[in-house]
Amino acid sequence: MNRLRVLFVDDEEELVSAVVERLDLRGFHAEGATSGSKALELIASRTFDAVVADVKMPGLGGLELARDLRVRRPEVKMILLSGHGSSEDVEEGLRLGVVEYLQKPIDIEVLVEVLERAVAEGA
Repeated sequence: MNRLRVLFVDDEEELVSAVVERLDLRGFHAEGATSGSKALELIASRTFDAVVADVKMPGLGGLELARDLRVRRPEVKMILLSGHGSSEDVEEGLRLGVVEYLQKPIDIEVLVEVLERAVAEGA
């Protein structure tokens, strides 16, 4: 089985490191970015099956990443995270094709389940 390639994006460096490590331990090929602009650089130069991004980050946030992915890489599954999301953010994300919206703190088992389901449904 091919390992799913996941990009995890959040402005909290420790969270990014921890989630990337935990996803790797569960058989994913995970990479991290601590800004939306860095995520765009990685997306432009690498292939990912899914991107998991925080909605609210300085500069480019998760909704902006979702807009960009929809145009550049529509096959990539997008999952948004938020510690304090609004219903407007959820609605906007759904309009942009976001497959799931998770609340922080992240339960790694739920994230793994969501990633596997999202990519399997898109196959």
